[in-house]
Amino acid sequence: MTKLEAPEPGPPSQTLTGPKDEFALVCYLPGALGGFLDLLRTELVPDCSARSHVTLLPPRPLHGPPGPAQEQLRRAMPQFTPFRVELGAVSIFKATRVIYLELLQGREELLAIHRELNIGPLHYNEPYPYHPHVTLAQGPVVVNDVDEAKFALARERWDEFRLPKSFIVDTVMFVQNGGCQGWLDLDELPVGTPVSL
Repeated sequence: MTKLEAPEPGPPSQTLTGPKDEFALVCYLPGALGGFLDLLRTELVPDCSARSHVTLLPPRPLHGPPGPAQEQLRRAMPQFTPFRVELGAVSIFKATRVIYLELLQGREELLAIHRELNIGPLHYNEPYPYHPHVTLAQGPVVVNDVDEAKFALARERWDEFRLPKSFIVDTVMFVQNGGCQGWLDLDELPVGTPVSL
């Protein structure tokens, strides 16, 4: 994973491009939807190797080793219920030129999880408000024809996608910036209590 990007008004804080002491919580988009968006991200930004995802906790430094933060997540995630996220239109944050997909469903659940988890070892005074979305492309804050061309291409490709544009958030991944290795998966956590058969 290389870049977990973020929302308006222009949050470097929600872009996974920082130092190795940054951690985040994400949900990778599964199946055909995730595969399609992975390819679209690469088409829009050829050096992008990050899997498509929605961010639950934007990148943050921890106040100590990652163990207490992971333990907080292991205790907290079973208290939530899996939920559906439905993706909407392609939009662009004008201040940052980030091209992203809006959420038609799941926004309130993501906001509630973010609110509940941004405490204790995971607390971080984020410089920008948390804004759930799925990033498609981001780059320098420059308004130019290339940005507009990418935006138009993203809209065209998204309109062509005929499979369901929704997914269930039932697992999340705690990740760490690995520097030149990209973002590293540390811990996969179920949302809710898994049902044993």
